[in-house]
Amino acid sequence: MNHFKDLGITAPAQAFIGDKIKLNRVLNEEITVHRYKIEKSNFEKGDGLRLVLQIEWKASMHILFTSSVTLKEMIQNVPKDKFPFTTAIRMVNERPQFT
Repeated sequence: MNHFKDLGITAPAQAFIGDKIKLNRVLNEEITVHRYKIEKSNFEKGDGLRLVLQIEWKASMHILFTSSVTLKEMIQNVPKDKFPFTTAIRMVNERPQFT
C-alpha cells in the first residue's frame, strides 16, 4: 500500500488562505491585496468569471470573492511587482472600485 507522503506531492505555494469574507464587510476599510486570480464563476452573473482576492484585513488573512467586472478590470492593470498593495474598496456610481 502506498502512503501519500511517499508520492512527493506538496500543496501549491500560492494557495489562498484565511476565512472567506464578504465584500460588504470590508467596504471603505483599508485592506492589503496580496494576490488574485480570475476563474470561472459558480454563478451566471456578470461575465461568468469571478475575482478571488487574497487580502489582509485587521491583521488577518482572508479570501474575498466577487463578480465585479470593474474590480477585475482594475486589478489586471496592477503590475505584478506592485503586489502587495494597500487600498480601500468603495462604491463609486454604484460599482465597487479600488481607491
